Amino acid sequence: MSQDDLTPVDFWFDPLCPWAWMTSRWILEVERQRPIEVRWHVMSLSVLNEDKDVPEKYRQGLIEGWGPVRVCIAAEQKYGSEVLGRLYTEIGTRRHHDRRPFDRALLEEALTAAGLDPELASAAGSTEFDEAVRASHKDGIDRVGQEVGTPVIEVEGNAFFGPVVSPAPRGEAAVRLFDGVVAVAATDGFFELKRSRTRDPIFD
Repeated sequence: MSQDDLTPVDFWFDPLCPWAWMTSRWILEVERQRPIEVRWHVMSLSVLNEDKDVPEKYRQGLIEGWGPVRVCIAAEQKYGSEVLGRLYTEIGTRRHHDRRPFDRALLEEALTAAGLDPELASAAGSTEFDEAVRASHKDGIDRVGQEVGTPVIEVEGNAFFGPVVSPAPRGEAAVRLFDGVVAVAATDGFFELKRSRTRDPIFD
């Protein structure tokens, strides 16, 4: 099957968010079973929430969240967007599974494991890439509106926030969820389907 036969699925992520991480593992499971191609993009909870009244502890996390999105954008600018998926996997595994902070050691390890220049970790403390972070974030969030979070997914012109799911479905369950989400997102006038979360992210 050629690239032209694959349906693009655009995925906006922030490495800070454990729920986006769960969703990303799900969409990769779908990609293994369906003729889709996941195209990765950066969005930022730090940008999304910078003017909002949020608890101080959460705000401190948003300050920390600038580092990894800057590094992702720096890597994208140097190597192209095709490196974002594997870099996100390396960052996310260390953050969400190993529960490590977004320090330079984590970022350098993740870059090296992804086959990228570890010196790009320096971007974490620089504002050089902030304009590009904001532009990528705006591209994603403009497709769904301001009152959502990460991830944002677009399939065949239909964009949505989520799905928020834990644990990430595997096998046929992953494909069933994909088909259902795409179906409701493609329904004209459909806006929301939600219930309260009753469990934390389950990383497996």
